Amino acid sequence: TQPLISFHKVHKLCRRRGDPENPLLSKNGDIILGGVFSVHASWKDRKDSYMNKPLPLQCTSLNFRDLQFSQAMLFAIEEINNSTDLLPGISVGYKIYDDCGSDARSAGVTLALANGNEIVSVPSKAPCTRPAHVQAIIGATSSSTTIAGSTVVGPFFIPVISYFATCACLSDKTKYPSFLRTIPSDYYQSRALAHLVKYFGWTWVGAIRTNSDYGNNGMATFTETAQQLGICLEYSVSFFRTDPSAKIQRIIDFIKASTSRVIVTFLARADFHVLLQEFSYHNLSGYQWVGSETWIFDSRTAEMDIHHILDGAIGLSIPKAHVTGLREFILNEKPLNSSNNELFIQFWETLFSCKFKESSSDIQRECTGHEDVTGVQNSFIDMSLMPLFNNVYKGVYAVAHALHNILSCNKTCNRNVQLDPFMVLQHIRKIHFTTKEGDEVYFNENGDPAAKYEIINWQPRENGIMEFVTVGLYDPSLVPEKQLNLQNKSLIWARNSKQVPVSVCSEKCPPGTRKVLQKGRPVCCYDCIRCAEGEISNITDSITCVRCLPEFWSNERRDACIKKEAVFLSYEDIMGAILTAASLFGSCMTIGVILIFFKYRKTPIVRANNSELSFLLLFSLILCFLCSLTFIGQPSDWSCMLRHVAFGITFVLCISCLLGKTMVVLMAFRATRPGSNVKKWFGQTQQRLCVTAFTLIQVNICIIWLTTSPPFPFKNFKEIKDKITLECALGSAVGFWAVLGYIGLLAILCFIFAFLARKLPDNFNEAKFITFSMLIFCAVWITFVPAYVSSPGKFSVAVEIFAILASSFGLLICIFIPKCYIILMKPEKNTKKYMMGKKAPNSL
Repeated sequence: TQPLISFHKVHKLCRRRGDPENPLLSKNGDIILGGVFSVHASWKDRKDSYMNKPLPLQCTSLNFRDLQFSQAMLFAIEEINNSTDLLPGISVGYKIYDDCGSDARSAGVTLALANGNEIVSVPSKAPCTRPAHVQAIIGATSSSTTIAGSTVVGPFFIPVISYFATCACLSDKTKYPSFLRTIPSDYYQSRALAHLVKYFGWTWVGAIRTNSDYGNNGMATFTETAQQLGICLEYSVSFFRTDPSAKIQRIIDFIKASTSRVIVTFLARADFHVLLQEFSYHNLSGYQWVGSETWIFDSRTAEMDIHHILDGAIGLSIPKAHVTGLREFILNEKPLNSSNNELFIQFWETLFSCKFKESSSDIQRECTGHEDVTGVQNSFIDMSLMPLFNNVYKGVYAVAHALHNILSCNKTCNRNVQLDPFMVLQHIRKIHFTTKEGDEVYFNENGDPAAKYEIINWQPRENGIMEFVTVGLYDPSLVPEKQLNLQNKSLIWARNSKQVPVSVCSEKCPPGTRKVLQKGRPVCCYDCIRCAEGEISNITDSITCVRCLPEFWSNERRDACIKKEAVFLSYEDIMGAILTAASLFGSCMTIGVILIFFKYRKTPIVRANNSELSFLLLFSLILCFLCSLTFIGQPSDWSCMLRHVAFGITFVLCISCLLGKTMVVLMAFRATRPGSNVKKWFGQTQQRLCVTAFTLIQVNICIIWLTTSPPFPFKNFKEIKDKITLECALGSAVGFWAVLGYIGLLAILCFIFAFLARKLPDNFNEAKFITFSMLIFCAVWITFVPAYVSSPGKFSVAVEIFAILASSFGLLICIFIPKCYIILMKPEKNTKKYMMGKKAPNSL
């Protein structure tokens, strides 16, 4: 490596700058491996004046966990040295440093591993570069300290293999070209946590992270994935163990003021321990904790939770593992005693709360150095972190297998090979082996292992011991639908509840409603608005309502489209039944008049005004009454054409007869004048021809209408929103109005003729009745036009039927009822003398 150098002005020597760093644990060997662990969890705060050289960092709080990690490294090295299959004849030594969890110290001790710790001075003409002191470095514990160390040795390609640095940022080979790890990247863990939160329906959560590369990068990936899954963060706060108490109080205030009941944590174990003490003091119970692998399977964290704040916590851990013989090795304090007497004393005094001294006080007993380690209830004897010990073990073996390949070892190794860090790094990246426990070890192109997590649930037992129960598995190598697999086990939640807690900003919108975002709030906060008429939503939390197809309508709950009811003027309707009865009554009434006229056909009043036209008129009135029935019932192709044609032709026939009768009255009186020959121009034959001609014109209009664009059945979706109106479309509107206009033209002519004949002698003249009937007829049909156009659906049909019946009744009543009255009630007026204007003799 290229050491830090300075040029002495007098002697012109290049020497390494800075004080030498002594390892915490060390052992010589043919090949040296480096180790960086946070054997102490913190350090004493100091204020540098920048006037003098800063003193070395003073580490505090012996960390049994990282001490176990270092022991796992020593165990692997001892196992390799005793092996005849791996690096035979080659002794592996080690130099282990304590970074105290400090990024700055981590960079310093990593450089010390690269440079060595001896003071070297060489002439200025000699090169200042020397081979790397170690072939690889195992560590560090946290992501931030690992980043600091990997950054300074990365340019020299010295392999750094971490067992616990999970930050996804370390997968960037442009920044950290020599970094590898035996624990999966947080890229997978962050996504797994987001999917786990989504699985239980928690869309409104809080988040607490360590203010470090581990916490910040892990939470950033979680937040990004959570947003994609529709999860919102009510708050996201950061914390570091050296932060002032005011920062902790702000975090507690955030939690208390929140409405979310789930807290997702990306906290380093040491940071979480600081927070947990304050949470217990403030009794922040009842929250569902979701944790990352740093603390979720840590028994020390469970021991600290004396107020059961974390009961029911759920999170991810690396799969359980076992390394044969490692537990016995860790519990044997001899490696510590032989390597670093000062560390051994500190370890022993911390473990047994004693002091190595000649006299003891009542408060603190004296250590003998022969106490039984296994008999102490302490985190040092807890093997719950065996998966992490296994990661250290696999990292050491990865280096050993790479060196075994480089040195072409078989029964012996080639000691003449000049080891180079870059060469070692290249071989480590290519290794693929299986440990004695059956674990496969290999690295992908980013230096990461295959990711797989167990889902852990904290379940308290009756004896007060917290059990870490595996309730599922997350395997990102599977298809997305099968990556998260929850086993059929009963889970314990916050406050030992068996019910899954609810943590949402807004309750789910049921089918039949849609979500409307609340202004100025996250997307998880919304109101549920009922779908409009004709629209539905058949899923929960729908963001839109779907409009039903034209033939369907939304039900009352707005969650399904139901077929619209077909509406038409039927015989079962009250209105249809009344109109049908009126039509039949009019027909029967007309038939009655026919019978009366037929019986008294030889009487003067029947014969007076062309009885043939009278019978034809009565027949046409029957057709008029009956044609209204074609408008009732479900429209079809034939009924639509028949109703309009029958209506047009029968009414023209009826008015043609009236027109003939009116002309007869006028011509009859003109024929009585001397020299008049009108009679021969308007006899019965001419009347028949006139009626036929007028009717044929209407028949031709109807034929043209039917052949060009006939009426047809039509489903009207617009008239009534929730129903289908079955009606007859006109086809050609011109044809319809031509038929109606021709009827109106004949009615006007008939009215004019009748009006001209109104002053003829009353006893003989029926023109006044025709005039009155035509007034009714014209009034009805003039009123019909706007009423028909403005009436919706089946009511327009009813209006047309009413107009037909009203005009038919008007003609029947005005023209024939007075005659029937005379025939039946006033027979004395039904005489030729009376009809000629002479009074009939008085009857006694």
